[in-house]
Amino acid sequence: MKKQLSSLVVLIVVGIIVVIILSSNIFYTLQPGEKGIIFRPLSNELDKANILGVGLHIIAPWNDMIIYDVKEQKVDENMDILEKNGLSVHVDISVRFNPMYDKIGELHEKFGVNYVNKLVIPEVRSEVRKVMGRYAAEEIYSTKRAEVEAEIIEETRIVLTGDQNNIDLKAVLIRSITVPDKIKQSIENKLKAEQEALAYRFILDKEKAEAERKRIAAEGEANANKIINSSLTSELLQMRGIEATIKLSQSPNSKVVIIGSGKDGLPLILGDN
Repeated sequence: MKKQLSSLVVLIVVGIIVVIILSSNIFYTLQPGEKGIIFRPLSNELDKANILGVGLHIIAPWNDMIIYDVKEQKVDENMDILEKNGLSVHVDISVRFNPMYDKIGELHEKFGVNYVNKLVIPEVRSEVRKVMGRYAAEEIYSTKRAEVEAEIIEETRIVLTGDQNNIDLKAVLIRSITVPDKIKQSIENKLKAEQEALAYRFILDKEKAEAERKRIAAEGEANANKIINSSLTSELLQMRGIEATIKLSQSPNSKVVIIGSGKDGLPLILGDN
């Protein structure tokens, strides 16, 4: 009995030791932002259908757990491209992306864990060259930069997000563009001339608006005078004169009244001052 008990204890101890040795191949903890897939070497099978999420997972020690970081990633690239007229332009770009969470099995099967260097970077570089090759250096550098970025994103997304590649592209940003010095100077001179032309146009428009304001004001004043003049009849002027004469005669100031007929038949009132 004791011998059997001793054998059982030995087996348990051996089993514990084996579990401890193999624990790194049995117990896996996936952190937030990680996904896992199981590869079974004995059957040469990659379990693409079952994507493992956050938490503790126990697998058979003869199987492999392949862990993918599915958080958003950023890659910076610099490259030389040929613009529409054959000039060399240097660009620095940033790419933001992450693998599609439920498609890492397909991604791993086709490209493996090094999918960034095998898939993302080559495709982005290819699309950048393709799109920028349709524009002149001046357009890439200044006038159509936003349009160029939009086309790069659209065309790169079509390539990367398809069923064959399974990448979720977030953005492609042009950090900087370097063109030949002569082209840069020409572009800057042109932009300066355009700004000066806009400033001159602004001044002309302002002066034109002020002239129009003055014309309208003058027309208004002329129309007002015309209305007033048309209403000043001789009878009205005579009546106003009589009213003014009466007010003057009632004034406490000393005055001299000359009886007789002045202009329009009104008496003349002369003050002593």
